[in-house]
Amino acid sequence: MVVSLKLKTSTEAEPDFLSLPWSTELDSWPDDLAVRLPRGRHRHVVRFIEHEGNYFACKEISSDLAHREYRMLEHLRDIGMPVVRLVGVADDRAADNGEPLDAILITRHLPYSLPYLHLFAGPTTPGRHDDLINALAILLVRLHLIGFFWGDCSLGNALFRRDAGALVAYVVDTETSELHEQLSDGQRQYDIDIAAENILGGLYELEAMEKLDTSVDPIDVVDQLRARYNDLWNELTSTEQLGTDELWRVRGRLRRLNELGFDTTEIELVDSGDGTNQVSFRPRCVEEGHHRRQFERLTGISTGENQARQLLGHMSSYGAWLADIEGRESPEAVVAYRWLSERFEPTIAAVPPDLRERLVDAEMFVQILDHAWMLSAKAGHDVRLEDAVESYVANVLIGQPNERVVIETE
Repeated sequence: MVVSLKLKTSTEAEPDFLSLPWSTELDSWPDDLAVRLPRGRHRHVVRFIEHEGNYFACKEISSDLAHREYRMLEHLRDIGMPVVRLVGVADDRAADNGEPLDAILITRHLPYSLPYLHLFAGPTTPGRHDDLINALAILLVRLHLIGFFWGDCSLGNALFRRDAGALVAYVVDTETSELHEQLSDGQRQYDIDIAAENILGGLYELEAMEKLDTSVDPIDVVDQLRARYNDLWNELTSTEQLGTDELWRVRGRLRRLNELGFDTTEIELVDSGDGTNQVSFRPRCVEEGHHRRQFERLTGISTGENQARQLLGHMSSYGAWLADIEGRESPEAVVAYRWLSERFEPTIAAVPPDLRERLVDAEMFVQILDHAWMLSAKAGHDVRLEDAVESYVANVLIGQPNERVVIETE
């Protein structure tokens, strides 16, 4: 049998997918291929497989829909949205008796991602539920800013990664999505209504299964999603009326956007034209990732937004320390290089190799900084970073599960 495999071009070699049982319907694939990884509800068969040491999500769907979803995910990836990594589409499949079979969309499982069950069910870190809903609200805002209608936002259709005490939500399913030049207010609110209904239903289901922390009220969670989304949307898109002697407020608005993690490369100032010395101001071309882009420019390391914010702060403090002991300030690029080679890399290298994969390097470094601060506050003086690493490994990291791949237990 000949199978057409459209695989994403990558410098990283993909496994030999031709060895998979393409002539068999997906729900009949051998159990020794399957693993239980986090998944949401789908209209089609979805299975997770472990193949040549890697984990993949396979979704059986018609050829047209598979290629459409591939293009949607590819578009989101190309403009920097948080999505799962595309692998390809297996097409032109047929059973051994010649009967045509649906195509299979293949994506690579997102390393270090956490399913919502892991975050909502049972005792969790205080505020973790708030972090999850905040991450979903930010993701919806980012999608709506580019004219993307999700159509099926739910807890199960997103994955979450740690980001220096916060969470980042990733799109994993775009079956019902639509791409427009711009979304109307009605389209945006409809997408939020769908998300609210799906999340409410998912939480009530967890509650019925006695897997929802008793501190979580499903209605409060949904109300929080709506409020957080509306607040963020208004901050990013609303128009302000300013006096011509109040243009300093523009800088304040842009600073608030930066603090939220957004850049705006263009602003719009329009004179009212009625002789009242009033202008209308609104940001345009808003893009999330202000600190992340700055940190990657300086170090070449890709991180989460909150991780980058904290790491840039530590880098700035290190630069000030260097200037104090050397009697001169160094260029930003020099400070970044020295911070990377004298602080970041040696600290991560000090973690035992068998524990290194439990967290991504940036998240581990941020946690080590937090641990160093805690030790210093307790001791009443600064604790060396080297000593903080040793204490962190022995008292914190050793007890953390490996989050590179979180296996679903139910």
